[in-house]
Amino acid sequence: MLNEHAKVMKVFLASGEIIGRKKLQKMIYIAKKINLPFYEKYDFHFFGPYSEELTLRIEELCNLGFLNEVREKKGGYFQYRYTLTDSGKEFLGHYELDMPPLEPCMNDMNGQTARFLELVSTVLFFEDLEKEEVKEKVFTLKSKQRYTDEEVEEAYQYIAALREKILN
Repeated sequence: MLNEHAKVMKVFLASGEIIGRKKLQKMIYIAKKINLPFYEKYDFHFFGPYSEELTLRIEELCNLGFLNEVREKKGGYFQYRYTLTDSGKEFLGHYELDMPPLEPCMNDMNGQTARFLELVSTVLFFEDLEKEEVKEKVFTLKSKQRYTDEEVEEAYQYIAALREKILN
């Protein structure tokens, strides 16, 4: 029953603290798209791929006391910090879960900006299209972000590097 919850908890065990709901959404989506075993359903939203399912799962984990959520006022908005609680770590210690090592990818993604992960996840959302069509989608749907051709190319290289990490 809690299998998918435990997978999300493993992300926090691998990453330590994750700052920002958007970053968290993108990290799980990217992990899913590079063939790590995450199955949340995603739709395209204002900030790229978004999963209502993941949002509810995070809320449930907080309510169970397995995740700690700290809400901080940052200028004109709120920022959320997430960490696995001791209860969460204890639960995972008793829960059998067959997962590939998450640390290399999760630590790498956690070190990126939410803006860059938004670009990477958007590129992955449209990965079935030709590269030029993906760029057009990015420049149209994400016009406020003012991504450059170089950043889109960097996103493609980053995706390839992450896929290589999970193979090794």
